[in-house]
Amino acid sequence: MEKGEVDLTGAKQNTGVWLVKVPKYLSQQWAKASGRGEVGKLRICKNHGKTEVSFTLNEELTAIDGLEHKNACAPREHPFTMQTVGGQTLAVFSETSSDKMALEGVVVQKAECRSAVDDNYMKLKKLQIEESSKPVRLSLQLDKAVTSNYKPVANHAYNLEYERKKKEEGKRSRAAKQQVLDMLFSAFEKHQYYNIKDLVDITKQPVTYLKEILRDIGIYNVKGTHKNTWELRPEYRHYHGEEKTDA
Repeated sequence: MEKGEVDLTGAKQNTGVWLVKVPKYLSQQWAKASGRGEVGKLRICKNHGKTEVSFTLNEELTAIDGLEHKNACAPREHPFTMQTVGGQTLAVFSETSSDKMALEGVVVQKAECRSAVDDNYMKLKKLQIEESSKPVRLSLQLDKAVTSNYKPVANHAYNLEYERKKKEEGKRSRAAKQQVLDMLFSAFEKHQYYNIKDLVDITKQPVTYLKEILRDIGIYNVKGTHKNTWELRPEYRHYHGEEKTDA
């Protein structure tokens, strides 16, 4: 049978199967059975003409793992509540490790397997509720310092660098506007174009304050060869040497 085909032998044999809903803990207990070992006994009987079905879990599979209280056991008796299939057509398919599918049969009976409400069941439900209500995270007091490589970082390098620049910026005191203008005009006599970082280094002024003054006397180039640089307005330009403007 090639991949993508479905083995329909089950349909030819007219195999009828039951679709049964079981409690989660019961399926977990079944998974513990080694190989194809027996997990319990299914009992079907007639009572006053009515069919009664129940499942009894093997005693060696009643121990519940994962609970602190080792005396908790899964209930053994599980009566079935029978349900009609109705107008639905349901089928059961199986899939092998080689991705081949086969029709196992058509659902002829639906049922729900429920635990008998006894002492074991009530104790199990109580412990499950207690386990589920425990917080996922707990606060613990450490007896000694953490020495692993996963120690939390109080502050990251980029945050420290930002704080350093912020403090440095705060230390710069504003000079008188005329004094700043004199420094700017002196700088622009030497070169026509400057980026803001260089002008901050020259004037030692806060960036915001420096930009306010530059807007009065300068032009910010947003494109071209000298993109992202400042230059003086034509009426303020005066250069020495080779670097001259066309104005």
